[in-house]
Amino acid sequence: MNISVTANGKAYRFTLLDNPTAKDFYARLPLRLTLKDYANTEKIAMLEPKLTKAQAPKGTSAKRGDITYYAPWGNLALFYRDFGYADGLIPLGTLSNETSKEMSKAMSDEFVELLSGKDLEVVFDKQP
Repeated sequence: MNISVTANGKAYRFTLLDNPTAKDFYARLPLRLTLKDYANTEKIAMLEPKLTKAQAPKGTSAKRGDITYYAPWGNLALFYRDFGYADGLIPLGTLSNETSKEMSKAMSDEFVELLSGKDLEVVFDKQP
């Protein structure tokens, strides 16, 4: 499942995982959310109703460019810095690496820079 995350007029492509939580998120698209900074590591937004936790791992770690769901709070998280293991953190997907390594790194750096600023309005949408 591929999605786009559009912020400040630029779209970034993400690939979602094949798990029930990611499928539940995908089914809700398109979504317009305001992402707020959390711990200088991630941007978060609350989701209502909460996503399913069916077949979810107990927890996971996150890398920059990952989309996750933090089940205890019910929030979506886009990481712009690596983060260690957290109970209740469910992986949803990651920034796509469909281009060359150089382009992928540049896009990842650009996206991380965009996320590390102030609150950010973002549109999540399905891609073919």
